[in-house]
Amino acid sequence: MRKIYSQRFKEIMKVLAKYGFKFLRETKTSNKNKSPENLRKAFEELGPTFIKIGQILSSRPDILPSSYIKELSKLQDDVLPEKYEDIDIVFFNEFNKNINECFLYFERNPIASGSIAQVHNATLKNGKKVIVKVQRPDIKQKMETDISILYKIMKLTKNKFKDALIDPEEALKELLSSTRKELDFNLEVDNMIRFKELNKNVKFCYVPYIIKDLCGSKVLTMEKIYGFKINNIERLKKEEYSLQDLGKKLALCFFKQVFTDGFFHADPHPGNLLIQDNKICFIDFGIMGSISPRLKLLLNDAIMSIAYKDTDKLVSVIMSIGIKKELTDRNKLYEDVELFLSNYLFTSLKNIKISVLITEIFKCAKNNNITLPRDLILLVKSLIIVEGLVAEIAPDIEILDIAIPFVKNNNEFYFLKNFDLENILIDSGNFTKNFFKLPMKTVELIDSILNGRAKIQLKFNKIDDSLNQLNKMVNRLSISLILCSMIISSSLILNSNTGPKIHAVPLLHVINFLFFIVIGITLIISIIKSGKL
Repeated sequence: MRKIYSQRFKEIMKVLAKYGFKFLRETKTSNKNKSPENLRKAFEELGPTFIKIGQILSSRPDILPSSYIKELSKLQDDVLPEKYEDIDIVFFNEFNKNINECFLYFERNPIASGSIAQVHNATLKNGKKVIVKVQRPDIKQKMETDISILYKIMKLTKNKFKDALIDPEEALKELLSSTRKELDFNLEVDNMIRFKELNKNVKFCYVPYIIKDLCGSKVLTMEKIYGFKINNIERLKKEEYSLQDLGKKLALCFFKQVFTDGFFHADPHPGNLLIQDNKICFIDFGIMGSISPRLKLLLNDAIMSIAYKDTDKLVSVIMSIGIKKELTDRNKLYEDVELFLSNYLFTSLKNIKISVLITEIFKCAKNNNITLPRDLILLVKSLIIVEGLVAEIAPDIEILDIAIPFVKNNNEFYFLKNFDLENILIDSGNFTKNFFKLPMKTVELIDSILNGRAKIQLKFNKIDDSLNQLNKMVNRLSISLILCSMIISSSLILNSNTGPKIHAVPLLHVINFLFFIVIGITLIISIIKSGKL
């Protein structure tokens, strides 16, 4: 295993160096104009794991500049298929049966060949048409090895990514976690069942049924969808679909998943959203996003605060969501958020992108030593994809125009939805008990003040630095006064014309003169070095 890891590490570094990157940075001989293209070529040569990583990075403007985003978007999840015999072995290891024992017909050539699995058309014994998704042999070990190598490289070059809005090491951890989930098809089956249940009342949303008897950790069998990609504009127009209506439905469906369900499709690219019978069919549930009830509430509050330009509320949301790495100056955060909101104050919603808004919030947080949680990584990535799709289908629709009314409508009855009689009774009891203690506490406070027992604690942040600077100023002033006094005394000695002399100049005057020159030069050098000249 160690040997395989070492060989793969050398291979990765060799390929990166070949395309002008060494330890994920450009070499002196690399052509900067071609570096985004070279990175894409390197990822293609390094295989399935890096193609998947490149696709994820292509939706991460917080980590890479736009030139890289544009180039990595060209990466296609089109990998050479595995041999049928190897796929049959994977199938047999899952069910102790060969493929031909379970299907009336199984198409040997895959209709799609991805980085993790390949998909085949098949027909069940009862005649139903299905598709079978079979995992590539040993892909789990290969991907985990590649990601661990990347993690090691990232640790060696972390300074190159210090300006990223999200810590790249954290992003890699999230990628490893997502990959492990994506490689377990049992989890995908559970995701499909949960997603289908949550969206059963959404008429324009459809999830294919699954064949549980032919589903395992490495094989997934489900209903065949005969639809076409959601961004096939020519086909949509030909079949007389309303592009405006379809765009609104897609946006509303996504916002319901995020703000109502807290469980959303985290890879909504066109290949996973098909149109069939006037419905949006969701497929490939390997990557799903979950949002805790608390985070869901805070996200609702964030959208509301942006809608009403409520700076205080948005600052509170950022403070609540974020992880504070260092001391956070709330006043500075308030000023940054206020500036951010003022930029959009007189801007029409039609000219605002929700992905840009969230990126700006990320920047405000990072500039104030606040790191936003990993839960938001998938959400931002998915939101950017959905916003791009909506813009492609119906360019006149602005996703924020849909988001704000949707969240407002949800919040109108939020109190009633979350009304819990038991919690209300407990809180009311606690409030009543504390209320009757209020007069007694007030008397105790007044008594403490009158008797001199009350204490006020004041906390000054970074006061030591200010005191040190003050000490330096006082010391320099003292030295300057001493120098002035020495100059005056030296002048008096010169006028007195007493004591030993050198060339008719009193010796004591010469010594004083040399001494205050040395001290004066030292003082000037000290002031220059401090940058306070």
